[in-house]
Amino acid sequence: AISGEDGAELSILRASKVLDRLGSRAPLELNGVVEAMDRAAAELQRAVGQLEAMQRDLQTEGESAEAVEDRLYALRAAARKHGCRADELPALRETLAAKVGLIDRSGEVLKRLEADVARTRGAYIAAAEKTSAARRKAGAKLDALVAKELPPLKLDKATFVTSIETLPEPQWGPGGTERVQFLVSTNPGGAPGPLHKIASGGEMARFMLALKVVMAAVGAATTYIFDEVDTGIGGATAAAVGERLAKLAETRQVLAVTHSPQVAARAGHHWIVMKQGAKDMRTTVAPLAANDRRDEIARMLSGATVTEEARKAAEKLLEVGT
Repeated sequence: AISGEDGAELSILRASKVLDRLGSRAPLELNGVVEAMDRAAAELQRAVGQLEAMQRDLQTEGESAEAVEDRLYALRAAARKHGCRADELPALRETLAAKVGLIDRSGEVLKRLEADVARTRGAYIAAAEKTSAARRKAGAKLDALVAKELPPLKLDKATFVTSIETLPEPQWGPGGTERVQFLVSTNPGGAPGPLHKIASGGEMARFMLALKVVMAAVGAATTYIFDEVDTGIGGATAAAVGERLAKLAETRQVLAVTHSPQVAARAGHHWIVMKQGAKDMRTTVAPLAANDRRDEIARMLSGATVTEEARKAAEKLLEVGT
């Protein structure tokens, strides 16, 4: 009668909600009515609590079914109040108890979290410093090795620098506390800048080739593919690129797409890539025999019409390449 679905508790609650909605339009005396209703609801809740306690104490075997039913009504009422299912109430109670406990122990919890943050930050900084030391040592070694590769690639006036810049703390991340960049200068006295901004297309290709030659000694890759690494270069510079590709091919498999006869002549095997057809275009790749290699390099030297002079020049390139 008090706490059931049609009991006094819910009746007073519904009446109080109606009075709340009418509060802005009703006389001031209505405030007293609302307060009285709130007191009545509180007293009813206390009475229910006392009755339930008495029922638990005085419960007999014959009354257990009625007690279970009353308890079921109480659980359903509590579930409606908290907007959940009855079987979710235990988990909800634990959540609310944890929140209350956190409020009661907020100072202690905050100190523990601050200690965790300090310990984790210290471990991160220690790992970052170790990484930084290894990074700077490797950077200096890389700079020296790349510097040796630049003159053969006709970049004897260029410089290559591994820049390791310490970042402000908000920019720290999984990679550590630094930003690593490859900086180059292609003119004497020029300030080094990012590789992709300073180097031209041909210079970029040669810088990358120098890096690949150096890294081949420690890298895990067994095959390198270069797509027109000779772009923007020719003559002696192209010959230098071909020589470094041949050096790399001594320990790794190297595939190179090229339009440069000086580069092509350094290869051990040749394939020609051709597109054929008008409407139904097909791309074919065919291996070249020794004479075909000579003629193809001659064509690269002279153009559409292959001259005897071009063939002799091609033979000379192939001799140098072998």
